Amino acid sequence: MSDALQAAVARQRMLLHGRLAGVLARLGTSCRADWGDRGALERLLGEALRTLPYCKYLYLLDRQAHQVTANLSHEGVLPENLGRDRSQRPYLAEALAGAPFSLSAAYLSRNQRRPSLTAVERLTNADGTLLGFLGADFDLRDLPLTRELYRQPDQWLQMKGDPAIRGGLFYQQRVESLMDSRIDAVLDLVTELVLAHGVFHAKLHFSSSRATLWLFDDPYRYRVLDFEDLNNPGICLAYPRRDYADDAMIPAAQVFGILRAFRDLRFMDENIYLRAGSLNVMNGIVSLIFSCDGSHYMRWDEFLEKNLDFWIGAGVFCAVGTPDGGDASGTP
Repeated sequence: MSDALQAAVARQRMLLHGRLAGVLARLGTSCRADWGDRGALERLLGEALRTLPYCKYLYLLDRQAHQVTANLSHEGVLPENLGRDRSQRPYLAEALAGAPFSLSAAYLSRNQRRPSLTAVERLTNADGTLLGFLGADFDLRDLPLTRELYRQPDQWLQMKGDPAIRGGLFYQQRVESLMDSRIDAVLDLVTELVLAHGVFHAKLHFSSSRATLWLFDDPYRYRVLDFEDLNNPGICLAYPRRDYADDAMIPAAQVFGILRAFRDLRFMDENIYLRAGSLNVMNGIVSLIFSCDGSHYMRWDEFLEKNLDFWIGAGVFCAVGTPDGGDASGTP
């Protein structure tokens, strides 16, 4: 997981920890008063669920982490879990070690196989001796998070592809595709679709002579154009006229230059060449997949700064390693 993605997850966990710790502490205090009376405890947990609409299950465990109540859910009492030994479950490790309150890492639930969390409140007597534990299970999809959208960082990412393809790199050569034979006309047409017909993400598959397009006017469905489509300027009539987005990260004047650079990478070497390339004008990212199956994701301006000599070197490194000793998922 990248540092930025870890930070986004950590922010959500911090918010959850603060919200759940107080709720379970108050509920734990009530449970202490009725400890040992299963019926009273289950009634108490059932009432508490009314104030926890996002909680999936509540239950109580003894000092050995054996369940002393049924699971209480919004659908009612689930007695089949009574007596269950939870002592070996990872989400109880911190509580068993003495943590007053703990919030587990996300895990896949055992029954429904959905991302879940468990919060555990350690219950003690007035003299500090351990009574047991209050457990609360949550389905991630139901939790009251801010749900702010994670934003992908724009630093250069390099990822190695299939080792079988990398290992055979120098035993293969580029075979001219239909798109190769008409590449200038294809790039002119794709440029027009991006600049004047609302395409914000275009991916060109040079080896298979097709393109995949995403449009502002229908962003949830992509279009696949084959070579005959890409060789026919009349297809522009099938896409509404749309001005280039004012808030696009890639300047309109640079779109053709990026696509032209794709052309140069396609023909730069018989062994190391571009198989597919894409640009997204809204996040300003260019992606490249080379013949060695190595992938690169980088800002458009950084991409245009590189010359062919650099990319031939980068192509070799994506087959057998990465430049300057970096790892395959980081910057060079």
